[in-house]
Amino acid sequence: MDTEIVSVDNHVGNSLSYQRAVDILKNGGVVAFPTETVYGLGAVATDSNAVQKIFEAKGRPSDNPLIVHIGNKEDVDKYALDVPENAKKLMEAYWPGPLTLVFNKRPGVIAENATPGFETVGIRMPDHPVALTLLRKLDLPLAAPSANRSGKPSPTEANHVFTDLLGRIPLIVDGGRTGVGVESTVLDMTTVPPTILRPGGLTREMIEELIGPVHAESKVSKEDAPKAPGMKYMHYAPESPLFIIESDEKVIREAVRKLNDEEKRVAVIGPDEFKIDEADWYFPVGPLRDQEALAANLYGAIRQCDMTEADIILAAETEWTGVGAAVMNRLLKAADGKRFTI
Repeated sequence: MDTEIVSVDNHVGNSLSYQRAVDILKNGGVVAFPTETVYGLGAVATDSNAVQKIFEAKGRPSDNPLIVHIGNKEDVDKYALDVPENAKKLMEAYWPGPLTLVFNKRPGVIAENATPGFETVGIRMPDHPVALTLLRKLDLPLAAPSANRSGKPSPTEANHVFTDLLGRIPLIVDGGRTGVGVESTVLDMTTVPPTILRPGGLTREMIEELIGPVHAESKVSKEDAPKAPGMKYMHYAPESPLFIIESDEKVIREAVRKLNDEEKRVAVIGPDEFKIDEADWYFPVGPLRDQEALAANLYGAIRQCDMTEADIILAAETEWTGVGAAVMNRLLKAADGKRFTI
């Protein structure tokens, strides 16, 4: 299969690019497109055969559910039942935006393999002009996980998608680099109080300010099916082993020296201010304590590490507050829980 990239910007020809994507989707195909968080790989969510192509292209486990993307808030009632008042408040305040809300699903509408084994469905309205234009021209819901090979870092640029899915999908709609950089927050509205299944681009603090207390992230055992993406399997992992390390310049420098003594080549992901000259590669991800910059640049830095010959990757941690909770969630999965200590 040939994989085509079409650029969508302010120049002439956008309508043809969108129509190409719409035609593929309406004919049961898959298309990669940008959202404000990461690039997604979309298929019509009501078509089980089309949804299956997402799993095949990504190599994604079949029990890992997909988020349904919509172009208008009013579309929620087509796919969900029992939408609570708190959900309506959140939709009014934060949609379009990086927030996925999990509802009881309306029977017989969304393809069963999009929500394997569950009577619930996660729905969001992305805050990206390309995504919204595509959804509104299509006028159908799109099931869309991140547009990468399963387990690898999520794509924040079209060329990331091309690298991972070349020959596996027919079309990538290039809308430039994404802004938020980590996936949406997933909030289960079927529990009382609501439960954060995956921290993401919308912070817990912002949610609680509007609707009151919510439960923290849930854990899923290896035997259980995950209720939301990113809960169960190792994700976002580079080729070389990644370890989380204390965000202290002296500690990181000492760790690199120790690894150098063991003849290990080391890549480090850390803040702009750190000067770790001992590292073979250093990838800055923004100013110290700027969690938004870290979130936006994290996946790109992990992918840059894959372009090196590093034997080991050290990634400086951040605080579990604000969007830092989402960053640490992704780092822990990328590291499979591993930490580097001196």
